Formats: sequence, structure tokens, C-alpha cells
Amino acid sequence: MLPTVFIVWLEFALCAAVIAIAGTKLSRYGDIIADKTGLGGAWIGLALMATVTSLPELVTGVSALALADAPDIALGNVLGACIINLTMIVFLDLLQREESIYTRASQGHILSAGFGIVMAGFVGFSLLFAQHGDAMSLYSVGVYSPLLFLLYAVAVRTVFRYERASRAEAVGERVERYPDILLRDALLRYTAGATVVVAVGLWLPFVARDLAKVMGWQETFVGTLFVALATTLPEITVTLSALRIGALDLAISNLLGSNLFNLLIIAIGDVVYLKGPLLSFVSPLHAMSAFSVVMMSGVAVIGLFYRPRTRVFKTVGWASLLLLSIYLVNAMFLFLYGG
Repeated sequence: MLPTVFIVWLEFALCAAVIAIAGTKLSRYGDIIADKTGLGGAWIGLALMATVTSLPELVTGVSALALADAPDIALGNVLGACIINLTMIVFLDLLQREESIYTRASQGHILSAGFGIVMAGFVGFSLLFAQHGDAMSLYSVGVYSPLLFLLYAVAVRTVFRYERASRAEAVGERVERYPDILLRDALLRYTAGATVVVAVGLWLPFVARDLAKVMGWQETFVGTLFVALATTLPEITVTLSALRIGALDLAISNLLGSNLFNLLIIAIGDVVYLKGPLLSFVSPLHAMSAFSVVMMSGVAVIGLFYRPRTRVFKTVGWASLLLLSIYLVNAMFLFLYGG
């Protein structure tokens, strides 16, 4: 028997609240572990933290494919999370009152955004191509998945090498940032947070599927807008916290770096989805979201390179308005044609 509308929305709100709290703790203790073990200054540390901040998206995506058989929710969650992360730049620009974030942020973020354009564009191209048959498959896995793994590895290694080179002269003796917390305690709390996120992530796709049914919406729309919002709440919280302490570059790198791993989740999901290549079993409407990620990442690159100082009505820059416009157009498109 299908739950009532109230029960489904209550379950979704509970999932979102738990993910927001546990996911934020997870990010904090993941950072502590990286600092305590010295992994924060290594290539593997960068990959580790990307996995930590995107764990809700990863678990929810795998659960949607392996347990709930809801590929549209899985793909919508990943692409929607990327769109929400880029939309967060608008709110950073709005909250940064002294000057535009595009004039303060490091231009090194262009590298991450550029790789995001390449990966998202490749996903959109593969999605449209996959709608016309299984020509791009290797057994049950699309040939695009190994290429996504390769692109991600190249992106993370390139970004890390760039950051290491640009900060080489500024790096001195490593200072421990969490002297009052033992590594053992951090590991225990990280494990507890991860367990909670995994449990809720396994449940969330079933709640989303019920939500689509009771509201009469398609899973493409629910996954991209609602599930993605729930799974990105930890990133939103961490980003706003970084801005509050004046770490603007940390806030932006958290958003753009998470997008790279989010796109990798598509390849991971393709491996666990045994029916065939994942992109052959989803709605072609997801291409709109993939190319929205491309356009929004492009706008971010232009803003970071051109560094516009003017603000529209003393609120946000024109680059932020373009980001918000693309988000709203994508949401409206999915509601009209996928809702």
C-alpha cells in the first residue's frame, strides 16, 4: 500500500535532516583524519576528502541502482548535486558583502571548473549516444565509464600538482590543526557518521520513489531537484561554514571538487547496475541537466578569469545571475517535461 502524501514528505524531511547533520560531522572528522595522518597534503588525501564530502551522493546512487532499481533517481541525484553546488556560488557571492567573490577567489579554481566542463560534457554526449542502442557497451558496462575514471584521475592529479606548485614557497613546517582530538576518537566518530549516512542513503531512494508516485512526478524530476538537495546538504553546510571563517577558496574548492567526484559516481553506478549500461536505461531529459552543468561551469570559469567587480543592484555579479538563471531554467524544464 502506498504511503500518504504527508508520510512520504515527513520521511523525506527526516532523511534530509539526518544527512545534513551526520554528513557535516562526517566531513569534519574526515578532515581531522586527513590532518592527523598527514594525508591532507598528499594526492590520496585530496581523493579521500572528495569521497567524504560526496558520500551521501555515492551511497544514495548505489542504493537507487542496486536495491531500488531507480536509475533515473540515481542519475538525477548526481547531476542535480552538481547543479546545486554551482548554484551555491550565487549565495556565496550574495553573502560576501565586502567585494565580489570573483575578485577575491583564486584563479586556480578555473582548473577544477574546466575539468568539470569536460566530464559533464562527456556525460551529456554519452547519454544522448546511449539512447540509440548498446553500441558503447562492454558487457553490462558502458565504455564511457572507464573513460570517466580516467578523466577523474587526470583531473585530481592535475589539480593537486597545480596546487602543490603554487603553494610550494608558502609551505613551512606542518602545524597540526586539531591538537585536542585524538586520531582514535576521530576514527570512531567518522565511522559512526559514515554508518548513519550509509543507512539513510540506502533508504532515501525508496522514499524518493514513493514521493514520485504520490505526487505524480517522474523520477527524473524528483532525483534532480529533491534527492540532490538532500544529499548536498553537508556540502552546503561545510561551504557556508568555510565562508563564515573567511576561507573563501576552501568554500569554492569544496564545491568544484565535489562536482568532479559526483560525476565519477556515474561510472561507479554503471558498474553496480547489472541490467546493462546505465545511460541506456535513463530518460534523455537528463542531458538537459548535464549540459546545464557544462554551461554553469563555463560561467564560473568566465567569472573567475574576468573578475567582474560590478554588482547588479548591489546584490550579486552578473556571472552569479547567469548561474541562477540556468538553474531556474533547468528546474522549470524538468518540471514541465519530466515532472
